[in-house]
Amino acid sequence: MTAQTILPANSAASGGFEVANSIRLNENAYLHKTPSGSGNRKTWTASVWVKGQPTTATNNIAGQAVFSAGDSATDRTHFYFTNGIFEFRTEISNTQQIITTNQLFTDSSAWYHIVVAVDSTQSTDTNRVKIYANGVQITSFSAAAYLAEDADTYVNHTVKQYVGSSSWSVGSYFNGYMAEFVLLDGTAATPTSFGEFDEDSGIWKPISVSGLTFGTNGFYLDFEASGNLGNDANGGTDLTEVNIAATDQSTDTCTNNFCTLTPLTKLTDATLSEGNLNVTYGTASTRRAVFGSIVVTAGKWFCETKVIATSQTSVEMNLGISNTYNPEAIGNALVSNNGFTVSYFPAGSGGALYIGTTNDESSLGALAVNDIIGMAIDMDNGTLQFYKNGSALGSANDITTGDSDDGELYPGFTIANSCSSGGQTFTASHNFGSPAYSESGGNSDADGFGNFSMSVPSGFFSICTKNLAEYGG
Repeated sequence: MTAQTILPANSAASGGFEVANSIRLNENAYLHKTPSGSGNRKTWTASVWVKGQPTTATNNIAGQAVFSAGDSATDRTHFYFTNGIFEFRTEISNTQQIITTNQLFTDSSAWYHIVVAVDSTQSTDTNRVKIYANGVQITSFSAAAYLAEDADTYVNHTVKQYVGSSSWSVGSYFNGYMAEFVLLDGTAATPTSFGEFDEDSGIWKPISVSGLTFGTNGFYLDFEASGNLGNDANGGTDLTEVNIAATDQSTDTCTNNFCTLTPLTKLTDATLSEGNLNVTYGTASTRRAVFGSIVVTAGKWFCETKVIATSQTSVEMNLGISNTYNPEAIGNALVSNNGFTVSYFPAGSGGALYIGTTNDESSLGALAVNDIIGMAIDMDNGTLQFYKNGSALGSANDITTGDSDDGELYPGFTIANSCSSGGQTFTASHNFGSPAYSESGGNSDADGFGNFSMSVPSGFFSICTKNLAEYGG
């Protein structure tokens, strides 16, 4: 069973409570603090919105840690994702209590709301730990060993409390986004303290957490202070940031979900990072491609891609749009074997615009580190305009009808990126409105969304759920 998610077209929170920012966590990045005095170790609640792809296993525990407490591998409390499932674990003197969900959390493009409510004073064991996803209690588990009655956990104790990493031996990092992280000390709350179902769409959405009782060691991370992303908005002691910069603040949130790249269809030798905005290609010679998480079928959309690093002077990145999520259908230059693509292929010192398998233009120029390619995708009129460092580069005028050879009609497109040169490695960072790199351009769309290098063409918008709901997609 897969949890209900914030869907790509969702705008349920529009006009209600808005979450302005999230934090983008990557390998080696986390927040932590150690309370000076113990709070309530038996009764507490943690609530957080997360977006990412929690599938890797590193260091002492499998998966990616959301929150952990404890100094020792034999005395700790933590919860984390591993291989698409969610797990809560407490170990006291090396005796484990583990609860593992059957429910899957595998959609890397969706925001999930997770609530863990603990009250070990309850006489019924199943009431001592309750786990909720998007407002609904999870009751199906592959493993369920509950806390002993009146057991003390290590949350709210005078030991390390970590967000985004294991606490006893730093590792098992969370790779993705977090928003609205709340810890309540002394209260076992239900999800309605943090969210509600939208009366029109039925989608679970956040509400203001003002007025909650945080207790001695509780905290509230809203991630709105770019210079202090560990700031406790409730007024308590801030969390210390490790390997976190101002650029790790994002506007991709549970009330406005931005497009990212998706690991679900990427080919071998394409590694994603920075909240699935960066792609790094290795040295394989064939079929390396990755796609966007949102398909647009109507409207006008703008995004940028920056070359971050390369092993060669000229970057042979194939950047464009595709109407297929089947990576095996994509050849080296994003020239389609199955389906239809439009791409800019800056091979050598020349550069070509491919529409399907047809080379429509040549001599568009090579790419180098720090170059930024913009794409203005007009699904209403069937055009795609490329830009290089703010200047118009080349355009395609028949993207919705296919090339002259096939004449087929395709319903929608997503961003596509591939590499054609065997032995070349490079990293490209995609900016759908909330860049993973420092961007001083400060150019937003007409609705105020996005931060782009170049001025957004009139009538074009960032690829995010609020814009999709208003302008079609």
